[in-house]
This record gives sequence, structure tokens and C-alpha cells, in this order.
Amino acid sequence: MNKIKTFEEAYRFVLEQKVVTVFGSQCSPYPSLWDNTALSEKKPPKGGWSPKVVAVWDWKTRIPQTYPDAVFYGKIKGGDAALIEMQYFRQFHYPAAYQPVSQLDPLAQELYRLICLEPDYTGPLRTKTIARTGCTKSQFESALKRLQVSLNIVRSNDLTHQNDFWLAMREVHLDLVNSYE
Repeated sequence: MNKIKTFEEAYRFVLEQKVVTVFGSQCSPYPSLWDNTALSEKKPPKGGWSPKVVAVWDWKTRIPQTYPDAVFYGKIKGGDAALIEMQYFRQFHYPAAYQPVSQLDPLAQELYRLICLEPDYTGPLRTKTIARTGCTKSQFESALKRLQVSLNIVRSNDLTHQNDFWLAMREVHLDLVNSYE
């Protein structure tokens, strides 16, 4: 099936499949961009990423930025990064995966409060959270993942952000959040 070579083909693949992981996982029931991309995995002679890595990394960010009303980017159960067709996300994925932040552990709740007060990039959030809670980097990363999987936070699709900038889900999809809170 390795047929994807362009951004538009990757976008159409997401729309057709409804849920697509970015790099794939043996445990995931979903197809991945990585496994279905027909670009070279060979690294350039002078170093750097292979054409396949460059493309998939770009598509995972650029597809939801270019088509924010058509594709959602987030983490699914198990922690895999995924692109989800928006109607499927709204109708099936969100109702099945949403978990109120009040049901999460205290570290995830504290991180959520920080994001609600002041949305920010991963690095500054990590620094603030570690300073406030004394958690480790690994514990922070796990809490960030739990907030994504439970659909309490979302990465901004604003083109001015070159790195992951985190917002409360309600900042992006208020109608959806209100219907399940």
C-alpha cells in the first residue's frame, strides 16, 4: 500500500481512513502515515533526516494547521500521535475518549491549571511544572500525554508556533467540551 508521496496524498489518506497514527505502533489498530509513505528512508550523505522522516514530520503538523476544520491532531489511547478526520473526531472519538480532568492524577490536574492560566510551549511548561511540583521530566511528559489522551489539552494550530504550544481543549473546541462536561 506504500503509495503516499505528497502532502495532498497524506491529507486525503487521513480523510479516507478517519484515524491515522503518525509513526505507527504494533499495538495500534490504525494505519500509519509512516507505514503508508513511499519515500526513501535513506539518510542524506551529509547527515540529517531521510526524505520519509522529513515528510511525515512535516505532514503531522502541517495537515491540521492547513485544514483545522477537517483534521484534528492529538494523542490516542496508548499515547500514539494521530491525525483524526474532524467529523469522526467530533462524533465518535471525543465522546469515547474524553475524561474529565478531575478524574486525572494531581500532577495532570496541576499541569492543566497552568495551561488554562497561561498557554505555553512544552519547555517553559516543563520548567514551571517541575519547579512547582518537584516532579521529574519523565513524570511531566507522562502528565502531558495523559492530558492529550483524555482530550483536555490540544496543540495549537497557529502557524506562528514552530513548536508544540498547548491550549485547553475548550479554547479550541468549546462547543464540544460544553456538550460533554
